[in-house]
Formats: sequence, C-alpha cells, structure tokens
Amino acid sequence: MEQKRSSFSGKLGYVLSAAGASVGLGNIWRFPYLAAKYGGGIFLLVYIILAMTFGYTMIIAETAIGRKTKKSPVGAFAKFGNSILEKGGGWINAIIPILICPYYSTIGGWVIKYLYEYLRGNTTGVTEDGYFTGFITGGYEAELWFLLFIMAILVVIFLGVQNGIERVSRFMMPVLLVLAVIIAVYSMSLPGAMEGVKYFLIPNLANFSPMTVVAAMGQMFYSLSIAMGILITFGSYMKDDVSIESATVNVEIFDTGIAMLAGLMIIPAVFAFSGGDPQALNAGPSLMFVTIPKVLQGTAFARAGGILFFVLVLFAALTSAIALTESAVSTLEDEFGVSRQKATVGMGIFMIILGTFSSLGYGPLGFIKIIGMQFLDFSDFLTNSVMMPIAAFCICLIVTIRMGTDAVEEEVEKFGHPFKRKGIFNFTIRYLSPFILAVILISSVANVFGLISM
Repeated sequence: MEQKRSSFSGKLGYVLSAAGASVGLGNIWRFPYLAAKYGGGIFLLVYIILAMTFGYTMIIAETAIGRKTKKSPVGAFAKFGNSILEKGGGWINAIIPILICPYYSTIGGWVIKYLYEYLRGNTTGVTEDGYFTGFITGGYEAELWFLLFIMAILVVIFLGVQNGIERVSRFMMPVLLVLAVIIAVYSMSLPGAMEGVKYFLIPNLANFSPMTVVAAMGQMFYSLSIAMGILITFGSYMKDDVSIESATVNVEIFDTGIAMLAGLMIIPAVFAFSGGDPQALNAGPSLMFVTIPKVLQGTAFARAGGILFFVLVLFAALTSAIALTESAVSTLEDEFGVSRQKATVGMGIFMIILGTFSSLGYGPLGFIKIIGMQFLDFSDFLTNSVMMPIAAFCICLIVTIRMGTDAVEEEVEKFGHPFKRKGIFNFTIRYLSPFILAVILISSVANVFGLISM
C-alpha cells in the first residue's frame, strides 16, 4: 500500500520553506560580492529583471511538475516517459542536492565555529591575519564543527515536513529577516557607508558589461534554488488549492528582498572599512570569515555585531541545507521504498563520508585534488557550473515537449487561480531559459579552464 505523501499545511508553509531553501550562503556573501564586482546598481537591476522572467519561470515549472506528479525528481520525470530525457533528467536533478549537501555542510560548520568564537568574546582572535586559514588547514577541528552542523540538519529532517521543515522555517525566516534589517541599518549608518549604498542601489550604465548579465544569470541558481530538485520536491508537498503563481511571487519577493538586504549589510560596511574600494569585497569565504570580522572589529559593537551576523548566516545556511537534504531524502523514500528514518540515516552517513573530503580538504586531506581543485571547490564547480544548467535544461524540455505548457497552465489555474504572467512563462520556458542556460554552462566551464575571465 502506497504511503500517504507528506504536505505543507498551506501557502505560508510552502512559501517560508521555499524561501528558506532559496535564502542561503549564496545570498549572504555571493550576491554582494558579485554586485560589487559587476557594476553595483546595474547588476541589481539586471538581476531583478532576470528574477521576474527566468527565475519566475523555472520556479513555476518545477513546482508545477512536483505538484502534478506528487513525486520527487526521479519519479516526477518518469511520469512523462521512459527515454533518456526522463531517466537522465530525473536523476541529475535528484543527484545535485545529494552532492551539494556534504560540502555545503562544511561551510555551515565554519559558520558555527565563528559564532562560537563571538559568543565567547574572541573578537580579536578571529581578525588576526591567518586565523581563518589556520582553522581550515590546521588539523581536525573543522571536522567537528562540520559534524555538528550535519546533526542539526538531520534532527529537523527526522521530524518530517510539517513538524520539522515547516516549523523551523516559520521560526527562522522571520528572525533572519529582522536580523538582516537590523544589520543593514547599522551598516548604512557607518561613516562613509553611503557611498556604498549609492553604488549598490543606483544603476550606472558606465559599469555595465556582458559579464554583468552572465554573473546575474549564474546567481539565479544560487538565489532561487533552481535545478536542485528542491522545488520539484516541495511542489509535491503543496496542496492543490494553493496558488502556484502567488506562492512563486512571494518567494521571489522574499528572496530578492533578502539579497538586497545582504547587499546593504555588506557593501556599505566594506566600503566604509576600505575607503570606498569595491575590490575589498573578496569572493567566497574570505569575505565572510576574514573581511567582515575585520569590519566589525573597528566598531563599538564588535561582539554583538558578530553574534547577530553569524546567527543570521547560520539560519540562512541551515534553511538551505535542510531543503537540500529533504530533496535527497525524498528521492530515497520514493525510489527505494524506505522509510523517512532509514532514508535520513542513509543520507546522513553519505554526507559525513563525502563531506569529510571537503571538511579536511584544506588540511589533512589537502593532497586530494581534482583537475587542480580542492575537493570542496571541485564539488561546487561540478554541481553549480555543470550539472545545474544541464538539469534546468532538462526541465525546460520536459515542460515543452513532454508535459506541455497547457498542463502547466492547468496546474497553475487550479481552483480558479489566475496565471497572470502566462505569456512571460511560455516565451521564457521555450526560448529565453534555454539560451540563458547555454550561456551559463559555456561561460562557467570556459572560466574554470582559463579560456575567459569572469
């Protein structure tokens, strides 16, 4: 007898859970970094336009596929046929979160470590030159924080959809929003910060380049959890009387709002700290774990600011990691007929084994490299730059040549709900999305192999 599928309690549960999946580490450090590097306000404008077209379309498509089939990615794709498109497309969407969870949890462990240091008042130690490098390369401490982060995720997954994921999202997302507003207001009040605010919010065509568009396209994946199996899985938990389009708009607003707040938290503060140099917004971990602590150290509220910032980052990391893990666990339940508990334990073991290569990849296991990259960097490149554009392209094909856009319209318009941007959806899923995905895939791979510079 087929087990009854779990579901969200309603629209709010879906929106907060999907927004939680979307609002992650990519919003907090990657968005501000890219905005600073690729033109400030003009990057923000391009990003918003893409969010309202490409991002909107992909969320609608994945959610509709999930709700119509009531399956996680593999089973959902299988509903539309048995060719290589359905088999390959389903599995690549399912495997992506399974591969992301382990290395994402490594960074989550770093966040807990820094939060702990601020809680115990070590505001000076974390700003010392070489502190972060020493932490991730100096033995097995990073592994302990990585394991703690994983345990937190697995507890929530064990509790289920409504009692775990939805309940945590209902608590964490409003708190995250409040913290983001508080930190952004404080950041903008710093001497010299308004130059950063102007740079970030006011579009300047002189700062535009083709890479502005390419970078904004790539950020869409990180920001909206596109092609990670999450939205298909969460769509399968959505009740039929919930408006897909209305929920999608809410997720767009929440996600873009948090990304903008992240920009207002970080760009003005770093501008003030660096004397107006956008290049001070370094990429990746160095921004979050090196630059921000140094910015905070120069204020009267270094400890409180550090605690607030890393609580916010931790909540963002946890909500995204929970969503990624849930997608993976749902696939194991659906495809192998195991219970949630067994699927969670199995995924937890896999995360620990594979994640250890990332957690210790800059230290004891630093000798392991793939095409010249540390294990974490390679995992990030493989999933985000190669697999996700391919997975998203498969979604476009499923909708246009198997499921049909009419079936999507029917799913969106259930219970008389309007499909206001139907024309945008139909054009984007057929033409714009495939073009964007090709650009992202080609430019990302070319950048890694040194053929272009991004």
